[in-house]
Formats: sequence, C-alpha cells, structure tokens
Amino acid sequence: MDLSNLKPAEGSVKNQGKRIGRGQGSGKGGTATRGHKGAKSRSGYSKKVGFEGGQMPLQRRVPKFGFTNINRVEYQGINLDTLQLLVDDKKISDTVDFEILFNNGLIGKNDLVKILGRGELKAKLKVSAHKFTATAKAAIEAAGGEVVTL
Repeated sequence: MDLSNLKPAEGSVKNQGKRIGRGQGSGKGGTATRGHKGAKSRSGYSKKVGFEGGQMPLQRRVPKFGFTNINRVEYQGINLDTLQLLVDDKKISDTVDFEILFNNGLIGKNDLVKILGRGELKAKLKVSAHKFTATAKAAIEAAGGEVVTL
C-alpha cells in the first residue's frame, strides 16, 4: 500500500455529482441551482425549525393547557416486591441503601427514592430511602426490618 492507491472507505464519500457554481460551462453555473431571487437564493438563509411557509405552525395551533408546578419533587418509586425479588436473587441480604439500588440499576445517581407498598416482603431488611409510604413502612417493620429515612 502506498499513496497512489489510497481511497476513502466504502460508503464514506457522498455527493460526487456536479460541482455547482463553477461557471456556465459546467451546466450548473449562474444561479447555481438556487433559482432567481428570494430568501432561498441568498447566502446565510436558514429556515426556522417548525416554519410552515407563513401558515400558523402546528406548535402554535395546538392548545396549551394544564399547569406545571416548578417546585415538584420527583421520586423514583421502588415497590416491596422488587426488594423481595432482589433478596430471592441473593443480590441483597440484610441492608438496602442508595448504593445497592444504584448498582442494581433500579435508580439513577441523582434520583430521590421512595419505597412503595406493592407486593409483600418476607425478608428482614434495614431499608434506607428518602421517603416511605405508610403501607411500605408497616410491611417492612412487620417483617422485622428497620426503616431509615435519609
């Protein structure tokens, strides 16, 4: 292999058609396929995202409604049956904390955790989380476990 037989990878090079705007003899000179006058013929033209030719754009036609509370706190919910599944798979033994949940892919690193009461818990666990529902708290304590609020 040397410089005389180098070529680009298969499929990496596109647009090997005619070069536009290189004189009348090329057949694509003059207006360089842009037509005559108007915004699209000028350099620097770019259509705004969602522009529909002056028609009222969809984003403005569709009614807006509802309310978004800027102070809302989002929690990642984890049910008791999920915790029981981890115990059955021998992924946890006696304590459940943020790190264990994160390592098992149940939560993200910036999530707040709320333990929810679906399912039943047979294992005795010490559970640490940001929030607990009343049913979850009762179920954990009924199984002989301990609830720690972060």
